[in-house]
Amino acid sequence: MESTSCPEGIEIENSNHYFDGVDLVALALDYGTPLYVMSETIVRRHCEALRESFLRRYPGTRAYYASKAFQTLDMLRIIKDEGLGVDVVSGGELYAALKAGVVPSDIIFHGNAKTDHELRLAVEAGVGRIAVDNLEEIYRIEREAARTGKTQTILFRVTPGVDSHTHRFISTGSLDSKFGIPLEPVETTRYIEALAACPHVDFAGLHFHVGSQLLENTSHLAALRVALGFAARLARDFGLTVRELNMGGGFGIRYLPEDRAPVLSEFVDPLMAAVREWSAREKLPLPACAIEPGRWIVGEAGLTLYQIIAVKEIPGVRTYVAVDGGMGDNIRPALYDAKYYAAIVGRTRDQGASVGRGEAAGHGQAQNRSSVVESNVATASERPFRTVTIAGRYCESGDILVRDASLPEPRPGDILSLFSTGAYCFAMASNYNRVPRPALVMVKNGKARLSVRRETYEDLLSRDI
Repeated sequence: MESTSCPEGIEIENSNHYFDGVDLVALALDYGTPLYVMSETIVRRHCEALRESFLRRYPGTRAYYASKAFQTLDMLRIIKDEGLGVDVVSGGELYAALKAGVVPSDIIFHGNAKTDHELRLAVEAGVGRIAVDNLEEIYRIEREAARTGKTQTILFRVTPGVDSHTHRFISTGSLDSKFGIPLEPVETTRYIEALAACPHVDFAGLHFHVGSQLLENTSHLAALRVALGFAARLARDFGLTVRELNMGGGFGIRYLPEDRAPVLSEFVDPLMAAVREWSAREKLPLPACAIEPGRWIVGEAGLTLYQIIAVKEIPGVRTYVAVDGGMGDNIRPALYDAKYYAAIVGRTRDQGASVGRGEAAGHGQAQNRSSVVESNVATASERPFRTVTIAGRYCESGDILVRDASLPEPRPGDILSLFSTGAYCFAMASNYNRVPRPALVMVKNGKARLSVRRETYEDLLSRDI
């Protein structure tokens, strides 16, 4: 891997690869593979960039971390410490946020099919906002709020009818979407009537979300125009003021060296300018605006380490490099055809030696940098490059992590890294094939700490009766 193409947080010294100052092979040897590695430094750096580009630049705004991208207690505490709110989409995510000490009023609860139990938990906890996705939900929130004697603030999640330039599975703002409230006049009247019938429900404003991994803001601007037009109609026809406008997230990141992800200000400045122009033109109050970045905060802050188990060459066809993880710890390539950048970052002392799994690995501290790479074996940088396909260990032909990756001649025992795996990898991991989920290590300024332990075979059976 050339230093000019290094992902954020990576440094190379004497062929050793360091992430936030921690040797990656040392992490693999000490904690086992597969291994999720997150940089606290990068997470906090992105939070500061968010404050600088949005919160300080536009006083009165809010930012909620879309925790579905990556949620652990450790991460939630960091987000709380950074002064951001938290966006949750399930009772489990809400429970974790509360356990981590997130102030309930700093939580917004999303979801197109919230259960009665989840709404009860949200109302009783006093979450700041519930994003309403359907008509019946208003009445269900009213019942819970009336029962507890509270008033619950809500937003309408609207469907702007905008197609975004992203994978169809993560496009959420089109007219034919399971998410959001349609903006037809008849439907609007029904929702306004519901508000009038529900005295314990406080309508604060609107929310929209057009999709994920967007590298330009054309879709956001189109959706914003629709939402602002609807806000003007609510004021004109029903006397209803939109006090808040949540513009969702979806801001894209750099997955490949050739990717160019725009800085946050390139996304939000045109949006905020449009809101201000609308307010002046319509002579309506300027709504308090919010955004919900998730991937943008954590995506490039994470990587995943694997050990190469086998190299299989099919002459004239393809060379497969099989690693000890795959779709169970990163479903995105199989689900979305997601692309990742891979590199060999070192090797274990003995060719093909296991770096440890399960209870045998994952509880110590990273070893000394100088002792982790076998000195009498050619380093990856000295080997000829080959085009290979990185295959996972799971019993699916579609379990391919990277197609046509350019790697120094791979060998069993090499430690391989996939970069920019901080979002929607740990969060979407499974136990398919009864494989324990990996450990997760948080690194910061040359130090590592175990954030989530590796699952064991006993864990896999812990819920069986």
